[in-house]
Amino acid sequence: MLRDVGVGEKAVPGLRTLANSAAFSSDRKPPLSCADDDTCQGGGGMSEQQLDGGIANAGQVVRVGPHVLRPSNPHSGSIHAFLRAVKDAGFDGAPTPVGIDDDGRERLVFIDGDVPVAPCPDWSQSDTALASIARLLRGLHDAAREFGPQGLTWNDGLADPAGGTLVCHNDVELSNVVFRDGIAVALLDFEFAAPGRPVYDLAQLARLCVPIEDDFDQDRIGWRPADRPARLRLVADAYGLDRDGRAELLTAVNDALARIEAAARRSIAAGGPNAVARMNRTGGIEKYDRRRRWWSDHHDQFAAALL
Repeated sequence: MLRDVGVGEKAVPGLRTLANSAAFSSDRKPPLSCADDDTCQGGGGMSEQQLDGGIANAGQVVRVGPHVLRPSNPHSGSIHAFLRAVKDAGFDGAPTPVGIDDDGRERLVFIDGDVPVAPCPDWSQSDTALASIARLLRGLHDAAREFGPQGLTWNDGLADPAGGTLVCHNDVELSNVVFRDGIAVALLDFEFAAPGRPVYDLAQLARLCVPIEDDFDQDRIGWRPADRPARLRLVADAYGLDRDGRAELLTAVNDALARIEAAARRSIAAGGPNAVARMNRTGGIEKYDRRRRWWSDHHDQFAAALL
């Protein structure tokens, strides 16, 4: 059986990685039974193909024919409602949910294309790719303006600390983007979607995709050398920010850097040796100190490029 997840309904905890494309709008229900559908529940002998990428759900995201299956989470009902709403508003660059399987996994329509995984290839680090991601995010924000998030539950793990009324993605990094011919065509992994300000969502994109890192860590994570102030300006240009919006973006980047550092330090304090080991595998807590100093030292260059 395949069921539609109700808004606010709690599903199996878990989360993360790939999904979707065309299909069901908010007024079209997914099939309630998969018994006669070879594309559903692995029918017709279809095997599960593990998909690369993701962190929290690494190894748990699979493709079965035209669908992707991944762990659901307590916010799946809200996320599905949002994804259907932006689809109805004309935005095709986000996953389309099909429903929740009996085993608690989300089922979404697979989106064909290229999803960079670390170490990300040079083409995915190009200015062309970056501009296309910013334009895609603008399209999502425009489509989301009529959706009301009130009364729904959201994951606040990466949410805008200032709050807001527009549902944002909050985790736009290269491994959460589908490309075709080097151009971003879809965003994946909406588990951190939550109400906030569009400019903060754009700042998160900049933090992850410019990226906002010092030279040492940029090289450590496999990014080629680049003029990062110029790339931040490219993000603002492609998104369509006016001068006031650019000033807000500078402040929002600062907020995003502070929030992710604070979250990392809380994780270390609460998680014990395992959390420390995980942190050390990704550069250690020292990377946040380096990033903060580097951002402070180069803030004027970013301001000059933007304004």
